[in-house]
Amino acid sequence: MDNDKPLQPETEDEIEIEPVQQSSDKMLYCEAEPPPTVEKVKPARENSETDLEIEDDEKFFTTGQKELYLEACKLVGVVPVSYFIRNMEESYVNLNHHGLGPRGTKAIAIALVSNTAVTKLELEDNCIMEEGVLSLVEMLQENYYLQEMNISNNHLGLEGARIISDFFERNSSSVWSLELSGNDFKEESAALLGQALSTNYRIKKLDLSHNQFSDVGGEHLGQMLAINVGLTSLDLSWNNFHTRGAVALCNGLRGNVTLAKLDLSMNGLGNEVALALGEVLRLNSCLVYLDISGNDIGNEGASKISKGLESNESLRVLKLFLNPINMDGAILLILAIKRNPKSRMEELDISNVLVSEQFMKTLDGVYAVHPQLDVVFKAVQGLSAKKTIFLLTNPMKLIQRLNSLDFVLPPLEWRECLCGAKGLLEAWRAHRNHPGMHLCQA
Repeated sequence: MDNDKPLQPETEDEIEIEPVQQSSDKMLYCEAEPPPTVEKVKPARENSETDLEIEDDEKFFTTGQKELYLEACKLVGVVPVSYFIRNMEESYVNLNHHGLGPRGTKAIAIALVSNTAVTKLELEDNCIMEEGVLSLVEMLQENYYLQEMNISNNHLGLEGARIISDFFERNSSSVWSLELSGNDFKEESAALLGQALSTNYRIKKLDLSHNQFSDVGGEHLGQMLAINVGLTSLDLSWNNFHTRGAVALCNGLRGNVTLAKLDLSMNGLGNEVALALGEVLRLNSCLVYLDISGNDIGNEGASKISKGLESNESLRVLKLFLNPINMDGAILLILAIKRNPKSRMEELDISNVLVSEQFMKTLDGVYAVHPQLDVVFKAVQGLSAKKTIFLLTNPMKLIQRLNSLDFVLPPLEWRECLCGAKGLLEAWRAHRNHPGMHLCQA
């Protein structure tokens, strides 16, 4: 307690502003906020604090967390980030786009070693490089409170992947969610990450999107999926997987028992991979969310996927947006869901497909069997915008989707069409039986 006494007379402003004034001419800035902001904003924040908040701040001073960070900044030669100083006791800290660099990241890591408040940390686009990620990994060996971390778009490359893979193999951190999007990971990185994740059971959510994995990387990650028992969510969108790599991923998914959410959108899967995806849907019993948008899957691929939907009992969301599927493929998909009495499908996204009124009649029959289902499509061919609004989606979900339609009705049209949520279902049924009738008439 004696060591804490010199800290009591100091104010927060004195502690924060003094290092900035000393270092402003010599040190590399690692923050987006100019120093004057601290002087203007801080007093306003203090004036609005309750007695309880002030009491908590006094406790915070006794821990020396701010002083530790300021000393770390002096040690590595960077200007302190005022936002970080103000939010060190918050559970969520967003330092995206602050230009920290490796040294600024090291100072943050030093301050977080003994921090027990921060549970989610955002460090996207800070050019932290492999030196910065090494500092973070060393910090995570001591900090068991941080649970979610975003270090996307930081040019980590192969050496960064090596450091993270070593971290995965230790299984010694409390981090369960890690975002690594856009870090220039290629085939060698996929091999390292795949091997490390094969034995890792702590990481539950992993984002590897916007990297440069191709078919060889898909094979490494597919082997990992076959034996991984930790991942529940994996984002592999915007990579370069084609037939061989995507089939390898599907082979790994067949026996996977934990992955619930998979994003493979914006790759190059094609119709050939759709056959393997159909097999995954037939055999896998834990996948709940599958996004394969933008993968050059046509009616042939939709036919193969529909075979899996006929027996799948776990999938709830299937996104096929931006694929060259027309109404014939869409009908195959919804009929497959109809034929499966145990289907749990809640959303089928084919929102670029222009359908007909005949399709809507078929969809009515599907809704009768699976009232929880919502099929999202572009519009109804040959119908006016006013009529399309009633047929676009499941009536129970119509109100939720009114603001997301791809056409806009003038305010007067809205008043004419909407008679209120209370009688919406009855009005919709009347309109379906008498298409020429306005909703307000129903």
